[in-house]
Amino acid sequence: MSFGQAFSGMFTSLNWAGWIHAFILLIMGGILASLLSRALVRVGGRLSRHQQVMLRRLVFYVVLLLFVIAALREAGFELSVLLGAAGILTVAIGFASQTSASNMISGLFLLAEKPFEIGNFIEVDSTRGEVVSIDLMSVKLRTVDNLYVRIPNETLIKSKVTNLTRFPLRRVDLQIGIAYRESIAQVKQLLLAMAEDDPRCLEEPRPFVLVLGLGASSVDLQFSFWVRTEDVRDMRSDMLQAVKDRLDREGIEIPFPHTSVYAGSASEPFRIQLVSPANQQDRANDDNTTI
Repeated sequence: MSFGQAFSGMFTSLNWAGWIHAFILLIMGGILASLLSRALVRVGGRLSRHQQVMLRRLVFYVVLLLFVIAALREAGFELSVLLGAAGILTVAIGFASQTSASNMISGLFLLAEKPFEIGNFIEVDSTRGEVVSIDLMSVKLRTVDNLYVRIPNETLIKSKVTNLTRFPLRRVDLQIGIAYRESIAQVKQLLLAMAEDDPRCLEEPRPFVLVLGLGASSVDLQFSFWVRTEDVRDMRSDMLQAVKDRLDREGIEIPFPHTSVYAGSASEPFRIQLVSPANQQDRANDDNTTI
């Protein structure tokens, strides 16, 4: 028997009706899985974005898997043989990709614990960004400068993760230094009045001012107030500028770091005077005349 005859015999012996039915089932499965997953997400309006995405993926893949199994049966495949081969292949892949398995297990812990959701702004080590996707293998972030960052789930489980937008309110802490000669009580009153005048600052919890310490060049204060989470960035910048302008108008000094040479309690600090080149030349001429 020639190769052409063998190929022709194999071609004619195929169950074409079964393969056509299997192909139709696959197409119907893909369409039905997509429609059903979208419909369920629309019905579950109370779910978070994270839960909606996970529900949509789960329904899609479960429905598609059922149609794939039905299509294989229509094509004449023995499912018992396929399941046995899939089990052996799964064990082999598991030994070959332990890191991927660890990421998948970590992803299940993240899905159960839910330390953050899609749309939250988180910080992992030194990376900050908005969560755009939570998958079994990794979490995708979009940073403030529009970079796409992929972080493995295992890294998230082992690292410190800060959710910056989990709660609706945030406290803004500003550190301000004033000169030693200024009145702390007056500065406190000014700062609290500024927080009261700004409608973005919340009345409860109340703003407050603390004395952090007596620094080398200034009295260090902490000015704290509460705002909505979405106003944190703008309020930090706006309030710092407003504090600088207000203290300047009131004549309150914001000192810069400086050092004074001091010889003891009975003496004044040494005076330091800048000498111009012309004064240096005159002093040199006077010295020459004296000699």
